[in-house]
Amino acid sequence: MPDRWNRVSASPTNPGSGHGVESLTAEDLFRPAARSTVPLDEKLRQVYYWIVNRAVISPYYDMEFSHGEPLSIGLGDAGAAVSLPTQASFSSNVLVPLLTFAVGGKCLLIGGPGRGKTTVAVLMGVLAGTASDDVRRSVQQGQPQLTVSDLVGIPLPRDLVAAERLTDIRIAWRDWLGLPVKIIDEYNRIPTKTQSALLTMVAEGYVESHDQMRRTAPDGGVESWFFTANDDAGGGTFPVIQALRDRMDVTVQAAGFNSRFFDELITRVEAGEKPEEHVPAELTFDSAEQTEMRAQIRAVPIPDAVRERLRFFLSHFEFVQHGGRRFEYRTKDVVTTAGGRVGEVIEANSGADLEIDLGAQTRNGLSVRALQTLIIYAKAIAWFRGADAVEIDDVAAVLPFVLRGKLLPNATHPRFDVGAERELSTDTVSWLADLFTQSCRQYDALGRDADDAVAALLSEFDRGLDGLPALEASRRITAVEAQLRRIATVGKLYGRDFDDVIALKYLHQRYTAYVRWQELRG
Repeated sequence: MPDRWNRVSASPTNPGSGHGVESLTAEDLFRPAARSTVPLDEKLRQVYYWIVNRAVISPYYDMEFSHGEPLSIGLGDAGAAVSLPTQASFSSNVLVPLLTFAVGGKCLLIGGPGRGKTTVAVLMGVLAGTASDDVRRSVQQGQPQLTVSDLVGIPLPRDLVAAERLTDIRIAWRDWLGLPVKIIDEYNRIPTKTQSALLTMVAEGYVESHDQMRRTAPDGGVESWFFTANDDAGGGTFPVIQALRDRMDVTVQAAGFNSRFFDELITRVEAGEKPEEHVPAELTFDSAEQTEMRAQIRAVPIPDAVRERLRFFLSHFEFVQHGGRRFEYRTKDVVTTAGGRVGEVIEANSGADLEIDLGAQTRNGLSVRALQTLIIYAKAIAWFRGADAVEIDDVAAVLPFVLRGKLLPNATHPRFDVGAERELSTDTVSWLADLFTQSCRQYDALGRDADDAVAALLSEFDRGLDGLPALEASRRITAVEAQLRRIATVGKLYGRDFDDVIALKYLHQRYTAYVRWQELRG
């Protein structure tokens, strides 16, 4: 029954939003018709609903949105509960890869064999306008004998014999390098040397062989990568090098099959159907649309209220007491790079309230790359939902998938040994989501919206120093020192205090340098 594949959700899929819809003027009536009259965010939503309703059997809605608290129903005697959100919610194993396609990111799909990881990735390739057969042929299968030449191409034999210099050797590059969507299946089965070549492609956007270089990103388009693995805990034929693992923007778990949809499975087997062969033509994106889509996503604003809560969350994780003698060196990265164990250093901080210290639950801090990824994916889901700006719920929805594999749990923390909390040691997504929830509660308890002295001092400085009298600069130095003394009265320091102290020292240096300059002038 081919007609069933061509049922695209009626527009609009998000009737409560006008995002992306522009009003028409008289001049618009005489302009040439555009390729599509459907706004790009609406088109991406149509793609999502087509995939979850037609292509991928995924009745899971784990990315939840609600006005107020959702209805929660307890199940069984082991503390299980199902929540019923009041707004449109989404399946992460479809939406996260789709957002990766939209922003040109790198997505790692994990899960046991036969759970649809490669199928989802192939669908992303078809959405970019590549024929389904070509997408399937372009999938790079990870295996222990995969060499760099197998991955990127081989030098022409005639040139190898006749060339006097490496630059004279031409390379027969593999065709898959130029595709807008690139798929690496079971990347944890690839030898370490080949992984290093793959890292250059993923991180720098080019591949090199015999002093010849080729760009991997399509001209004027958007490049996205999809990797699959059976787990993200270091298993596989070869350990994944940390630099390559860190390049994964998001990690998403493949969903299991729900037996209530077994009839659909039988229908597909009897018809010999593959969903990637039936993607409606109106749901594909050309390179211009992909470029415009990414530009629209980047333009979505992040309001100050959301920025403040994000700043507060990020402040928890880098600091560790006793990490170093100099205050600036009291970080988890200093301990790790010196060969120490962060968990042992945290345990040595006797008297600290581990319930308050969210940073004690992790054994590392966050990289700038991870923060940039969080920003772009928060913008992407807000744009996908039709919002005019990023909301705190957007951040909460994507944060666990962005930080999975990047913010690592401290296994020695007592939280992972107590009752039902033990479940969080294996359910990383729920643990990361709960960390953000706890951070927001602390933010509210501290009244940061109404009282943030350090933010006020930074805002004052951001107005500039041009024409500032030396006396006023001296007054601000006194205010900075007073705030440092106020923090010093706290018995135990936490990550939020560490970031505040570093920022205050920065302000002190800038003001004292300015006063010194004024003195030399006068």
